[in-house]
Amino acid sequence: MPALILPDRSLIRVEGADAQHFLQNLITTNIDAIAPGEAWPAALLTPQGKILFDFLISKSGETGYDCDIRADQAADFIRRLTLYKLRASVEFNLLEDQPVIAAWDEDAPQGALRDRRFPEEADVWRLYGNEAMPDGKPADWDAVRIAHGVAESGSDFALSDVFPHDVLMDRNGGVDFRKGCYVGQEVVSRMQHRGTARRRVVTLTAQTDLPARTRNENSNEDELSIMAGGKPVGSIGSTAGGSALAIVRTDRVADALSQGTPLTVGDAQVTLSLPGWTGLSFNSGDTNTPDK
Repeated sequence: MPALILPDRSLIRVEGADAQHFLQNLITTNIDAIAPGEAWPAALLTPQGKILFDFLISKSGETGYDCDIRADQAADFIRRLTLYKLRASVEFNLLEDQPVIAAWDEDAPQGALRDRRFPEEADVWRLYGNEAMPDGKPADWDAVRIAHGVAESGSDFALSDVFPHDVLMDRNGGVDFRKGCYVGQEVVSRMQHRGTARRRVVTLTAQTDLPARTRNENSNEDELSIMAGGKPVGSIGSTAGGSALAIVRTDRVADALSQGTPLTVGDAQVTLSLPGWTGLSFNSGDTNTPDK
């Protein structure tokens, strides 16, 4: 079983008598729908509806939840949760002795949680504090994410720069449109019902290896842009050989495809595809259509 300790991830436990109610009214995911053995995508948004923190969330015991988040964002996440705590009976603890492990391509190892960002047949799992000896490589894990169109902040997009729709959270269960209010809910709900999402995560393929993206820390602009007829349509995130994740303007890509305009990165011609599990297609024009 390929597996990999993710040193850039940390685990935060949210527990207490009010933990369920506290989180249900704060984050995008429907807490009540999380079953044992599952890790769901989730986000805490800005009031303007953009992703402030992205993470995976799973149940822990009777009254607790584990948040699997970027290590460099853990302290800020706890501070932000504390601002919302008020008088709620809830505590936040960084579990420094619990390594975060990703595993894939096999049946679930003991104690594993299914990573619901991926289609079920992909067999991708999360383990916390497991003593197994992982033998995977970071490049292997990037390749798995790219193959299935699973984007993460830092690697593929900047926090406070994208809406949940942009990174397919409306399609993978990361956003619930029926559970009621949470921070940023009004904006995200309006995008859903009006069908105004214009950016989406896609998988990009080229005939040659793509250079690794570097981000200018003083801006949200990526150095690797996808061009169509001399105009940018999106930018690249994680790369693995000739494949990459990218976030693109779907209307501009659709126009380029309909007009036969080549899509390029540097001198390389590339092909873009929406992840099959999303049910979205450039050709059908349903890249921003709300669920019926």
